[in-house]
Amino acid sequence: MSHSLYTGLGSVPEMDDVQFSRWQSLLEERTGMCLPTQRRSFLQTSLGLRMQEVGCDSYQEYYDRVLNGPAGAIEWSTLVDRLTVQETRFFRDPDAFAFVEQHMRQLARTLPATSTLEAWSVGCSSGEEAYSLAMMAEQVLGEAGRRYAITGTDISTIVLRKARAGRYLARSLQWLPDFCRDSSMLSLENGHIQISDMLRKHCCFSQVNILNLDTCPLEEQHIIYCQNVLIYFRRWRRREILNALAQRLAPGGVLIIGLGEMVDWQHPLLEPVRSSRVSAFVRKTENSTGETARR
Repeated sequence: MSHSLYTGLGSVPEMDDVQFSRWQSLLEERTGMCLPTQRRSFLQTSLGLRMQEVGCDSYQEYYDRVLNGPAGAIEWSTLVDRLTVQETRFFRDPDAFAFVEQHMRQLARTLPATSTLEAWSVGCSSGEEAYSLAMMAEQVLGEAGRRYAITGTDISTIVLRKARAGRYLARSLQWLPDFCRDSSMLSLENGHIQISDMLRKHCCFSQVNILNLDTCPLEEQHIIYCQNVLIYFRRWRRREILNALAQRLAPGGVLIIGLGEMVDWQHPLLEPVRSSRVSAFVRKTENSTGETARR
């Protein structure tokens, strides 16, 4: 495919069925992300613009490049950053965060005073969800002097750098409840929100491929927040992911997913929360024989 197909900075070559299928399979194999046919234009544009940047003339040439040695691994990492970034915002699902607040208040009463509340934002993207959890924890636990730690994980290193910086456009304020606008949580400077150092010290961000949860050291989590992540995977893979997350919950901990993301999933360690407004599961503290459930 020649450079004549590039008629401008935004022009990319057409992707035929064979190449779409090839890239679709590679993306699913390595990240689990299932790209439907209707997103071909997204894949074509993302690949085509990156091909312009690195000087590749065809999808096949670029495909061969990302599979070739250490340089290919580095290029693949760059490409994944382009393909997997998802939209997010602070307190994206008010019903789910209301449920989280209720659970945090319960934990504040039942956790030993020396314990740290652990919460995990899965697929945290640029960090708004993790900081929302931190703001909620600060409101519920901070004033009482209780400890909490929030971990955000994502496959994209680019969004994780933004998450660690904790700096967002000022328009993000519209999604924040009033209690979050306190100067102890954030400041407004030069048209941007800056998350306070106080909140950021409670948050850690790490690169994790959700297909490799067996290598993730997180366990005994009191809250696992995994919304708007599973929709990008096939149903059998969603089950695998949820089964792995269930094992990472502390007894009494909760797993929150998006409504409709997995309507028929069950796990022997978990009890579903009966609600039409939130899809959540609670880790059992005892099994049917009265013994502590295995972790």
